[in-house]
Amino acid sequence: MNEAHFNEIERALLHISDARRRTARAAKALSRDGAEPHLVAALEEADQQMEALGRRLTQRTYFAVPEADDQQDRMAV
Repeated sequence: MNEAHFNEIERALLHISDARRRTARAAKALSRDGAEPHLVAALEEADQQMEALGRRLTQRTYFAVPEADDQQDRMAV
């Protein structure tokens, strides 16, 4: 992976983070305005799912062990 690849990953993570902020803000606004509970719950659930998505993307990119490296490590043993 090169610097351009990491930049693309960072952009994707930034978009997820921005979407989470917007979703959390919307949930608070709807709750404050007395919206129906299922609307607030849907937004809160979406926020939780995006949090998990961002975490998975980070783990699978920045902390992943490429298959080729994994195989080379086993061969060296």
